[in-house]
Amino acid sequence: MAIKKETYTDAIERLEKIVRQIDNNELDIDILGEKIKEANEIIAFCTKKLTKADAEIEKLLEEKRLSE
Repeated sequence: MAIKKETYTDAIERLEKIVRQIDNNELDIDILGEKIKEANEIIAFCTKKLTKADAEIEKLLEEKRLSE
């Protein structure tokens, strides 16, 4: 079975859920470290996605500028 690629929106939703759980003291101390690690991985994933999107937008704008 193929693994579905996570979208930026999915990742943000997961991150928001973790933050809510932390804010509401819903996490047992035994899994808190795991959730913080997961949150850091999600943040890295989102940062990579945003950086890639920014580069693509810059490229498109540059191509448009050169074609005018």
